[in-house]
Amino acid sequence: MNSNLKLSIIAALAAGDEILKIYHTTDFEIEFKSDQSPLTKADKAAHETLCTHLRKTPYPILSEEGTPIAYAERANWKTFWLLDPLDGTKEFIKRNGEFTVNIALIDQQTPVLGVVFLPVTGELYFADRQGSFKTKKTTDFEEMLKNALPLPIAKARKEFIVLASRSHMNQDTKDYIQQLKLQGKSTQLITKGSSLKLCLVAEGKADCYPRLGPTMEWDIAAGHAIVKFANKTVNSYPENVPLLYNKENLLNPWFIVE
Repeated sequence: MNSNLKLSIIAALAAGDEILKIYHTTDFEIEFKSDQSPLTKADKAAHETLCTHLRKTPYPILSEEGTPIAYAERANWKTFWLLDPLDGTKEFIKRNGEFTVNIALIDQQTPVLGVVFLPVTGELYFADRQGSFKTKKTTDFEEMLKNALPLPIAKARKEFIVLASRSHMNQDTKDYIQQLKLQGKSTQLITKGSSLKLCLVAEGKADCYPRLGPTMEWDIAAGHAIVKFANKTVNSYPENVPLLYNKENLLNPWFIVE
């Protein structure tokens, strides 16, 4: 296994442990950022844990919970870590389990490695050029990797499964789903939180995830890698071109995962 991927998995599992310690307490110490999105002490603890591990590599780190880095500096980065230490903070606060630890390695503006870990369920998705895989956390690290299944895991079904955000559904997304129905697709809509939605498309449990609303690069980079190396796509909508990373503006365009 690629040493950077192994390190990323170890870092994600460690961050998940720190998140769960706080998840099972009564005080998340909730704050609100300038955009009114919530921030908890679990977000901060996960950020510190990931950075402690990933600083062992020569690559710079861009994290949602880190200090903002000017584009003048970032523009010179060829390869860097892109992190969302706790994706789905709203789901964390609701205690519904649908939050993830996201680690991506970006090279030349495209994801070349990704790890997405769900601390509550122990589900772990990871990917690099060798493919995308899913496993479940166990106490034996090597056994956990040995039991990983390649993605997608094919499942025959009649319905076309569309995913949407549990906390960010909007009218544009509803209109897109209606278009699918008008095309004659027998469509079932499922709402989920965090980057789990990208992983479910990569896994083959869903067919499409339209995100016709704002997201940031760190929200989807790790999931993008899982999708990409499962031979599926994350393309802008309606332009239908692959998403790029480390843009001057870190806001993503609308996109479709399929």
